[in-house]
Amino acid sequence: MKTAFVARLRSAPLLAAAAVVTVLFAGPALAACTEAAQPKVNWRRCSMEEQTLTGVDLSGAMLRDATFQRANLGQAKLTGADGYRARFISSTALGAIFDGARLIEADFTRANLTGASFRDADLRNAKMVGAVLVRADLTGARLSGTDLSNADLSGARWTDGTHICAESSIGQCN
Repeated sequence: MKTAFVARLRSAPLLAAAAVVTVLFAGPALAACTEAAQPKVNWRRCSMEEQTLTGVDLSGAMLRDATFQRANLGQAKLTGADGYRARFISSTALGAIFDGARLIEADFTRANLTGASFRDADLRNAKMVGAVLVRADLTGARLSGTDLSNADLSGARWTDGTHICAESSIGQCN
């Protein structure tokens, strides 16, 4: 009995040192992917595939590397959200507000963004292949390197805030 007690005492400093090393080098805590949709929520690297998120307020949310594939974000508010490399593939975001959002390298392939607002959003190197941007507002959006191949920009307000894209503007604003 005494030997087991002494062995535990000797191993205690090692266990304490291991705990300190784990805390120091574990890095930031992972996102709480089950946390409710709310402003400034941390959904970094979370999968929200096929979720119904209509009308939610995700203002200022951390959405880096998150997946919203086939999700419904209709009328959602993502103002100022950080969606760096987020995936919105085949999602529906009718009338969603992405104003001031950081969406660098985000993937909106085949997303329905009819009536969505991207005022002052950073969409550099984003992928919007085949996206529906009918009547979307792109005023002040940064689009350098953005792939708009086959994207429908009919009736969209262009980055200058005054030009409205002609009907049948596919892949570019005419």
